[in-house]
Amino acid sequence: MLMDAVGDIDWNSGGWFMPIVAGDRLAPDAIQVYRAAIARGDARVIYADDDELDETGRRRAPHFKPDWNAELYRHFDYLSGACIVRADRDAFDRLGAALDWPGQIVTLAMGDTPPAHVRQILHHRRTRPKAQLPLPAVRVNATVELPSVTVIVPTRNQAKLLANCLSGIATTDYPSIDVIVVDNDSEDPETLEYLARLDPARHRVMRHPGAFNFSTINNRAAQAAQGDLLCLLNNDIEILDPDWLRIMAIQALREEVGAVGAQLLYPDGRIQHAGVVLGVGGGAAHAHRLLRPDDPGYFGRHMLPQFVSAVTAACLVVKRDRFLAVGGFDERNFAVAFNDVDLCMRLNDRGWQSLYEPRASLIHHESVSRGFDRDLAGSTRLAGELAALKRLWGTATGVDPFHHPQLSPSSEQFVIRL
Repeated sequence: MLMDAVGDIDWNSGGWFMPIVAGDRLAPDAIQVYRAAIARGDARVIYADDDELDETGRRRAPHFKPDWNAELYRHFDYLSGACIVRADRDAFDRLGAALDWPGQIVTLAMGDTPPAHVRQILHHRRTRPKAQLPLPAVRVNATVELPSVTVIVPTRNQAKLLANCLSGIATTDYPSIDVIVVDNDSEDPETLEYLARLDPARHRVMRHPGAFNFSTINNRAAQAAQGDLLCLLNNDIEILDPDWLRIMAIQALREEVGAVGAQLLYPDGRIQHAGVVLGVGGGAAHAHRLLRPDDPGYFGRHMLPQFVSAVTAACLVVKRDRFLAVGGFDERNFAVAFNDVDLCMRLNDRGWQSLYEPRASLIHHESVSRGFDRDLAGSTRLAGELAALKRLWGTATGVDPFHHPQLSPSSEQFVIRL
């Protein structure tokens, strides 16, 4: 049924309506909260958090939702049935006899104005829409010209890791790839011999001596790259599917998209990266880490393409001109850690939003090449980089718009804050 949310309805000029399903309940202060939200802005759809009612009427499974995420909404309708909409008679006339009219009226009412989010549970629901697993990524028609890609692979020793990574690139189904291998002072004879054998028609080996600085290494290679797209790839990445780069490149070509990140798995199959959440641990951390890809997780978020605040540079695709437009990586503040988060945030600020694409799935043998920063120098450097992230992006006090204040800032998995 329809409920007049605020005031009298003028069918011609439009009014605020609440699509609601029989059996659902509202929080006692729902209308008052929505009235206040209407007064704060010009959104035509305002949505709230919700939970579910069991057979006895007890509340369970709260859904603390992200702020507006247009890409997520394509795969998961988390608005309909927990929102109010501003619509006129014409919008309702266009619905006809559609069974999914709540979702349709939300889309029609929204237009080009992003919905507003009330971070409060206002709806108690008998049923809710389920996340729809994305269809397999559609292959680009063979007649469509995809842009060239330069893959940048920093490395130091570890010949077997590098060989595994490069052999995966060689089997990748993409029309135009060149590879820059940036060698940071390899001294292992096996690695030096392997680098000398690489086909120069496909691989360019760039020598980069001195202390390891991930930002400097990639910036230097990006300046020398010829591809329209850059793919930043760790040497400990193992490629599983020949379509991975095609899937990521298609997303990176979108006007509103900046950095595109893949779903990265540990060798045991659990998730290592499914986007980055700001504020976890006071800095930033990988979302949904240690879940298995087929686990239900938190409303299936790890399974769905969506906008995120950042993605990891262990496997990242971005337009080269956009990477250069924001100045590449920050070599001074983020030599090793959080450089990818800082890059993504600067791209986001230009309107080029980071995107997580789970249909590109690879294995990441995390830190096999470099190891972990457990010595005094490494831990001191990491503390400085964390401090810089907090200072520049407010990660110690802010809330990631794609997370929620009621989700724990101490867990990489989306769990309720105690």
